[in-house]
Amino acid sequence: MTINELFIKLLKFKSITPDDDGAMEFIKNYLSDFEVIEINKEDVKNLFLYKKFSEGDHLCFAGHIDVVPPGNGWNTEPFEPTIIDDKIYARGTQDMKSGVAAFLYACKHTTNFNGTLSLLITSDEEGDAKYGTVEVLKYLKEKNFLPDYAIVAEPTCEREFGDAIKIGRRGSINGILKLYGKQGHAAYPEKSINPVNLIAPILPKIAGVDLDNGDNYFAPSKFVITDIRAGMEVTNVTPGELKMMFNVRNNTHTDKEKIENFIKKHFDGLNYELTLSQSAKPFVTNPDTKVVKLIDESIKKITNITPKHSTAGGTSDARFFGEFGVKTIEFGVINDTIHAPNEYTKLEYVEKLTKIFEDVIKNF
Repeated sequence: MTINELFIKLLKFKSITPDDDGAMEFIKNYLSDFEVIEINKEDVKNLFLYKKFSEGDHLCFAGHIDVVPPGNGWNTEPFEPTIIDDKIYARGTQDMKSGVAAFLYACKHTTNFNGTLSLLITSDEEGDAKYGTVEVLKYLKEKNFLPDYAIVAEPTCEREFGDAIKIGRRGSINGILKLYGKQGHAAYPEKSINPVNLIAPILPKIAGVDLDNGDNYFAPSKFVITDIRAGMEVTNVTPGELKMMFNVRNNTHTDKEKIENFIKKHFDGLNYELTLSQSAKPFVTNPDTKVVKLIDESIKKITNITPKHSTAGGTSDARFFGEFGVKTIEFGVINDTIHAPNEYTKLEYVEKLTKIFEDVIKNF
């Protein structure tokens, strides 16, 4: 089975989160000479396959087999891969069955490695991710078998294949602030306390404000207001309560405590409640780390491009590896049609991605 045949096979599975549609069983059979650990929880399937070649470092390739629903607007059948001018159209071509196919093929054809080679695949990355990668890493930590390094094959390239890897990710902190006043008749504003009036002079001081200066790896953490609402959608009653929702994609210089102090500074003396929840924590892998240097060298060798090091974008399962102290990077095909109708990638990119992973394994 060639890499393109493997890729097409994976694309045919209707693996909409968290249903793997039989993909996990196929992968187990494909890598039949690897040891298997299965961790299934709440309809989520997780597969960890490993082979210890010798003493040495433990390198793990990671990804997800699940995809988002195809939606409308497709020119081809989303689970019937269609090749047009070297472009292959199907749901999951970019995000991220191209990456999964590449590392499956590279690992299957590895005959020698200086250490342990493993693969972690989940069916719940596009969903809540509560019972996916993080559950496997918890298990591996209990068994003292966490990888030293991880390569998550998410699509990372921006304009041309090979132009970017991710050496970290921002975290994500969500906030809900409730500001209380006193409801009253619109005709008698002096008898009420309108929370809209209270927040009006504060908004210019918080909306879109940078909470830190960022650094060489991260952009500043920005306070982004996502929703404000108050009142009962009538014109003769002033509201007694206002609700503001916000998000901060935080770097390593901003945390929940800093956000709490930021809110306290601007809302001090007012009657408010603040709820913060962190769905992802930031992490960064030093560019001098072995896995970064090797992926850089392999990309340069195969594509003649020196990739930039990025931490931009949303969250991925790489965040869980970061939380467990695993030195992690992300590299995959161009990211420009993920989650969209007519998602596609080029077969050329998948072939080159496979060669890059093979080269990293060879020189690790």
